[in-house]
This record gives sequence, structure tokens and C-alpha cells, in this order.
Amino acid sequence: MAWLLLVGAIAAEVTGTIALRFSDGFTRALPTVVALAGYAVAFWLLAQVLSRGMNIGVAYGVWAALGVSLVAVIGAVFLGDSLTWIQAGGIALVIAGVLALELGAAH
Repeated sequence: MAWLLLVGAIAAEVTGTIALRFSDGFTRALPTVVALAGYAVAFWLLAQVLSRGMNIGVAYGVWAALGVSLVAVIGAVFLGDSLTWIQAGGIALVIAGVLALELGAAH
């Protein structure tokens, strides 16, 4: 159940971050509300994950790494942001680091 909540936290954070891009510095109401709600839901879900006993290093590492990776890919694919091979390699390294953190955690 904790992993499902973590996936929800990641989705909410990614939604909030993409909405932040469209908020135009918090001058557009709907994207601003979506951004703030996305972040609020993300932190609430992350808190629920931690209250269920997941290690904070693993939870935050997975949340941050997948969030950053998804935002970068969404930005490149849908929003016209650049994504160089070096940046793509960096994303792969971030994900590899989180996998190492998870695999090294005591179960």
C-alpha cells in the first residue's frame, strides 16, 4: 500500500510542477490552483508513506528521482524543452542511484 501511495505522491508532484509552468508566475488562476493542490496532495501522500514505515531515504529518493525524471521527459516530449544525451544520462544515473538506495535498504 505504501508503494501505491508513493506513486500517487509522485503523480501529484509532477502534476503540480507542470501546472507551475503554466501558471505564468502565479498570474493564471487555474494552473496556480492545480500547482498548489498538486504539491499539497504530494506532501500529504508522502507523509502517509512515511507513517506506514517506509524509510525516509528510500521514499524521498524514489519520489524526487522519479519526479525529476518524469518532469524532464514530459518537458522534452510535450513542452518543447531540450533534453541532451548528457541530461538523459544524468536522469539514468539518478534512477540508478535510487535503485541502489532501495536495493541496499534493509527489508
